[in-house]
Amino acid sequence: MEIKVVKKVLDANDEMARQNREMFKEKGVFVLNVMSSPGSGKTATLVKTLGRIMPDIKCAVIVGDICTTNDADRLATTGAPVVQINTDAFGGDCHLAAHVIKKAAQGLDLDSIDLLIIENVGNLVCPAEFDMGENARVVILSVTEGEDKPVKYPLMFRVCDAALLNKIDLLPYLDFDIEEAKGYIQKVHPEIDIFEISARTEHGFDKWIEWLKEKIVW
Repeated sequence: MEIKVVKKVLDANDEMARQNREMFKEKGVFVLNVMSSPGSGKTATLVKTLGRIMPDIKCAVIVGDICTTNDADRLATTGAPVVQINTDAFGGDCHLAAHVIKKAAQGLDLDSIDLLIIENVGNLVCPAEFDMGENARVVILSVTEGEDKPVKYPLMFRVCDAALLNKIDLLPYLDFDIEEAKGYIQKVHPEIDIFEISARTEHGFDKWIEWLKEKIVW
């Protein structure tokens, strides 16, 4: 019974995601789903990313969190329109889903947006299972989390188009083997693009931004 219920939920989500994808394509909006565990530096990375690509690329952000508007407030300082989704209103879900993205998108002027970024709820498990109608997925893994996360949570890395290894400015102070981490990522997803970055210093951002800009042209 539980398996049937889960399948029904995912099937309904996939249908809504298909509708979202058609809507975004019609509006000419590229959608990027950014996922990671809590504390990986998603928001800091996105703030710096928006600072690099705006105003040439018109951006908006949908932010998912269980509680608070902390991340949305930080992202709003970039000048990008931001919509907050707090999942505590419907049970504290650990992920965003297609139907809430559709509702949130109604609060944005899609005709004036080139890139819509979804900052998903911090979690390396559930968000990977839910298509929201996005064009690309990115996972952020910080060097403070341990090298083995890609093999402990393989689906997250398997479904993503790029992995950002963040906080590399901390490497001199940690027992973190970045080559081992990259090897684990490639073991799960051999074709994934990997970028070593620091959201604090913006080291490695040039290649990441170049990748993102190439993706937006679709």
